[in-house]
Amino acid sequence: MTASTTAVAPTAAAPDTPWALPGDGVCAALGTDPGVGLSSAAAARRLAADGPNELPHRPPVPAWRRFLAQFADPLVYLLIIAIVISTVAWVLEGAHGVPVDALVILAVITLNAVLGFVQENKAADAVAALSAMTQASSTVLRDGARVVIPSTELVVGDILILGEGDQVGADARLLSAAALRVIESSLTGEADAVSKRTEPVAADADLADRTCMVYRGTSVAQGTGQTIVTATSGDTEMGAIARMLDAVEDEDTPLEKEIAQVSKTLGIAVIAIAVIVVATLLLLTPERTAQSFIDALLLGVSLAVAAVPEGLPAILSVVLALGVQRMALHQAVVKKLSSVETLGSASVICSDKTGTLTRSEMTIQEVVTASGATVVTGIGYEPNGDVAPDADRDGHPDAEPLTGALREEVTVVLSGGAMASDAELANDAGVWSVIGDPTEGAFLVAERKLGTEGSRNGRFTRVGEVPFTSERKLMSILYTDAKYGSTILMSKGAPDVLLERCTAVRVGETSRPLDAATSENFTEHITDMSSRALRTLGVGR
Repeated sequence: MTASTTAVAPTAAAPDTPWALPGDGVCAALGTDPGVGLSSAAAARRLAADGPNELPHRPPVPAWRRFLAQFADPLVYLLIIAIVISTVAWVLEGAHGVPVDALVILAVITLNAVLGFVQENKAADAVAALSAMTQASSTVLRDGARVVIPSTELVVGDILILGEGDQVGADARLLSAAALRVIESSLTGEADAVSKRTEPVAADADLADRTCMVYRGTSVAQGTGQTIVTATSGDTEMGAIARMLDAVEDEDTPLEKEIAQVSKTLGIAVIAIAVIVVATLLLLTPERTAQSFIDALLLGVSLAVAAVPEGLPAILSVVLALGVQRMALHQAVVKKLSSVETLGSASVICSDKTGTLTRSEMTIQEVVTASGATVVTGIGYEPNGDVAPDADRDGHPDAEPLTGALREEVTVVLSGGAMASDAELANDAGVWSVIGDPTEGAFLVAERKLGTEGSRNGRFTRVGEVPFTSERKLMSILYTDAKYGSTILMSKGAPDVLLERCTAVRVGETSRPLDAATSENFTEHITDMSSRALRTLGVGR
C-alpha cells in the first residue's frame, strides 16, 4: 500500500514596491505575459495556494454563543442571582408547590433573550442577502481571452482590465492607461478622481502619490487601463484597514453604561437591605432557632427579589426592537438592538462639503453668469428640482421663472459642462446613478432639471480629449459642430485658471470682450462660493 501527497505550488512573490518598478519588470517577477495573462490552470493553482480574494474578517459566531450573549447584561446577572436565591429559599421552606417567583423571572429573561436573538438573526440574514446581491466581478485576461470572473477569484499575477465605472477588485500595477482617473476617497479621503499614469514613482512615495497603482475598494471614474494584480485579500491596502478595524474593541453604548451603573447600584442596595433586615430580625428574635433563622432569611430574600425590576430587560428589548422595525421601514438594516440607541444618541454627524463621505454624489447648487446668479434645487442624481433665478443671492430660488439672457447663459454653462464630460446618467428601475466622475454627472443632472438635455443631439461629434491633470487643472474635449461646420473646444476646471485663458464672456446669445471689471466680479463670486464651502468650477468654450 502506498501513500501520496499533493503539493500546491506557491505563488510567485510580488515585489515589495511594485510602484517603483516598470510594468514589464513586475510582469516578469510574477511570471505573467501581459498579452496573454495567466492560464486557467496557473490561476487555479494560485487561488488554491493563496485562498480567495476576500478581506480578513472575524469567523462567524455560532448560534449558541449568540444566544448566550443575550444574557450578557448586568441587570440579567442580577435577575439570575434573584432566581438562585428564590430557588434556595423555596427549598429551605420545604419545596412545597412550585417556585413561582423563580419561574416568572426565568421566563422573563428567557423571553428577552429569544427576542434579541431572533431580531439579530433577521438582520444577519438581511446583510448576508445584500452581500450576495452586491458581489463584485472583474474582467481579466486568461488564456489570451477576456473573461469576467467574481472578484473573489482574482489572484496575484492576473491581468486586470479596467473600464469606466468598474470597481477595482485588488491592488494592481498599471501597465497601460488611457485618460484613466480613479476615485480613491475610500483610502485617501480625497473626493476628486486621481489621474493615473504608468511611469514608476519613488519607492518611498506615499499612498496618494503612487499614481501608477490602483487599489482594491476604489472605482474607475474615467478612462480605461490594463493592470497586473500585485496583492489580494488581506495583503491589499484595504485589507490592512480591515485588520485595524477588527482590532478595535467594541465600546458599550450610553444605554448599556447606564444600565450597568443602575444594576451595580441596585445590587449593592439590595444586598445591603437584605443583610440589614436579616440581621435586625435575628437581633430582635428572643429565641434564635433554625426556623427563626430561615424565616429571617426568607424575608430578606423576598425583599431583595421584590427590589429587582425583572420586567426592565424585556421592556428595553421591546422598545429597541420597535426602533429596529421603524428603521427597517426606511430601508435600514440594524444588526444589533443596541445600535438603535447608539444612533439615537448621536448629536453630531460629520460630513464633508460635497457629500462624498457617504454617497460619492455631487450636485450643482448655484450657477453664476454675467447676468446674475441662479439656484439649482434638489439633491442626488435624481433629476427632480428647479433652476430658478436668485436675484438677492440668499441661496433660495425666486418666484419668477428663468427667462431671457440669464436662461441662455445658464443653458450654455450646463450644456458646456455636460459636453466636457465622459460621464453617463443612467436610470435602472427608477434608481438614478452616474457612470463616471460624480462632478461630471452633476452637470448631466442639472441639465435635465433645466430641460435642455436633448437640444444638441446629432449636432456635435466628438473628435478628441485632453484629460484633466493637476498641472493643467482643466479637462477639455474637442468637437465638430455640424450646424456651423466648425470645430470647438469645451473645457471645464478651476475657475481662476479658466479665467486667465478667456478673452470673452457670454451675455445672452452673444459674446463680448472680457474686461477687468467683469473678471473681478467673477473672482468675487468665486471667493464667496468658496467661503460657503461650495466647490467651484468654470466652463469655457
